[in-house]
Amino acid sequence: MNIALIAATSKEIQPTLTYLSERIYLRRHQKVETIITGVGQMNTTYCLTKQFAKDKPTLAIQAGIAGTLHPIYAPGMVVSVKEDMLGDLGVMENNEWKDIFDLGLAEENGSPFFQKKLINPHRDLFQKLQLESVRSITVNQVSTNPEAICKMKEKYMPVIESMEGAAFHYVCLMEKIPFIQIRAISNMIGERDKSCWKIKEAITALNNELIKYINQVTDIY
Repeated sequence: MNIALIAATSKEIQPTLTYLSERIYLRRHQKVETIITGVGQMNTTYCLTKQFAKDKPTLAIQAGIAGTLHPIYAPGMVVSVKEDMLGDLGVMENNEWKDIFDLGLAEENGSPFFQKKLINPHRDLFQKLQLESVRSITVNQVSTNPEAICKMKEKYMPVIESMEGAAFHYVCLMEKIPFIQIRAISNMIGERDKSCWKIKEAITALNNELIKYINQVTDIY
């Protein structure tokens, strides 16, 4: 089994990288290959497309931190992403946000989209992970404007926000690669006082789940 472990930055998965480096992680022809894409959808799409053209993994895992739009999801909580959406590709017109599907520039059910969503169909992978599965939205900038955040919540009803998730889902769906996205919540969206963010705690929680999951899938497959 060939696992691709993907993150925007090495900092987000450093505890897992350390864990793997301390072990000979080649069991029965199984390996874990790390791909650090850089921040954002453009970097993620290019990096993954280039890598998967050379070596298509059996399983792709994207891990990172994220902001949440709902206070019931406390910083440090880890979730999986069942579906991701494009959150800021479109135009604000007459005080209404219209995405590329509303504008007729893309079909909302055009492959690999379904009702504008990039849905992960691999339910067996979610069962192994045993985390709450949520909807995520992917944007090119951290959301800070209260009015824009409110409109985004009403239109897409996301639980978390990242800057790479939709690109990861898109490439994996197009390439027909089984995949799972794991995110730990570090902050409330709109909160710019970073003293209130829990980045360290989120990274610790994320990697605890990530190490447990990698051990589980490599033992099972």
